[in-house]
Amino acid sequence: MTVLPNPGPTRSGLPAIGDWKTFGELREHQADRIAPVLHHARDSPFYEKLLEPGQGLAAAGLTRKSDLRDSYPFGMLAVPRERLATYHESSGSTGNPTPAYFTEAEWTDLADRFVRKTVPVGPEDTLLVRIPYGLVLAGHMAHWAAMRSGATVVPGDCRSLAVPYPRVVRLLRDLEVTLTWSTPSESLLWVAAARAAGHPPASFSALRALYVAGEPISNARRRRIEEIWDAPVIEEYGCTEVGPLAGDCPYGRMHFWADRVLPEVYDPQTGGITAEGTGQLVITPLYREAMPLIRYNLEDLVELRYEDCLCGWQLPTVRVLGRLGQGCTVGGKRLGQLQVEELVFRLPASWGVLFWRARAEPDQLVVEIEVPGPDGGEAAAVLAGSVEAELGVRCAATAVPEGTLVPSALLAQQLDAMKPRKLFGPDEDWGQAVVRG
Repeated sequence: MTVLPNPGPTRSGLPAIGDWKTFGELREHQADRIAPVLHHARDSPFYEKLLEPGQGLAAAGLTRKSDLRDSYPFGMLAVPRERLATYHESSGSTGNPTPAYFTEAEWTDLADRFVRKTVPVGPEDTLLVRIPYGLVLAGHMAHWAAMRSGATVVPGDCRSLAVPYPRVVRLLRDLEVTLTWSTPSESLLWVAAARAAGHPPASFSALRALYVAGEPISNARRRRIEEIWDAPVIEEYGCTEVGPLAGDCPYGRMHFWADRVLPEVYDPQTGGITAEGTGQLVITPLYREAMPLIRYNLEDLVELRYEDCLCGWQLPTVRVLGRLGQGCTVGGKRLGQLQVEELVFRLPASWGVLFWRARAEPDQLVVEIEVPGPDGGEAAAVLAGSVEAELGVRCAATAVPEGTLVPSALLAQQLDAMKPRKLFGPDEDWGQAVVRG
């Protein structure tokens, strides 16, 4: 049994892994927190109308993302405005945004949860943050948590023109970056960009681990990223409204931070809510101040189990199976992205497949894979055979040249931030309103 060392009291004063010894003790802690959580929730305009004084969690209905959008911007606020430290919004393209706000004390809790890593961040580390900043929580959270742990932070926002892929490769190499925080897909784009720049990933020997989140990852893709970068992939699961919800243990299983957030499983067919099982994830944060949430339905399909693990953390395990409504039907069978991804990354690493795409047609799955070398025909044939044998659907697989699915220009462009300019020399084009800085 491997338990992460308990460093003593957390910065937030909230529980640390090791403070409870059994699932029974964990459940007692959760139960003790519910009454104060429900009481505080009634301080928000939204829950004041929904919760009765003294009401228990069992009588509470679901809170949905639409409730947060309808309460934009501060209908969920349960503390005075002057106590807020930050305001955020989760990504979305329709209607009102989904708001989220945090007090300074909650930021200490966010940092506590972020640094629950089997490869911890410390003063000797340089962390490249390659997650969106802007209004999204994840980039700012990693930045702040790593700084509080003494690390050097490189703010490489992945949606900034100031940090194109050639610059990412240069930063990884020249700064001897030891840790990265990104989506799994980003780490593969770095591979292609590094190769394009003549720097194979094996030359980045300082890298100790890749922290990833933001999208599901199959076991095969995780192994491929670890093999290419010669560093472990440490996965995290969370959301902008609450922050980190789960993370990997030393044995590669994802555990839910159930000492900070109570997880439940909702069955939309029956309307039932259970402590574990398979269904939509429903969460009740146990220490949320600015924006308490009661049985908030994330609409993520998960499998949640309270079961023993060799790590000894005594936290439930969680498998994220996808988002409600995701997946496509082919030949009468429902397919998910992770099922196809698993087979793509089981192809031999020597074939160099990093990028792929698939289209679900009524009677077959059409797949394209980028193959940089001469093995495209064989790779496509093997993949098609695997899909038909393991997923039970017809498959037409094709190999396309390198740079087809991820344009080479994307990996080589040197775009930079655009800065206004008003004064031009006699030989310059003053028809340009901006220039690259």
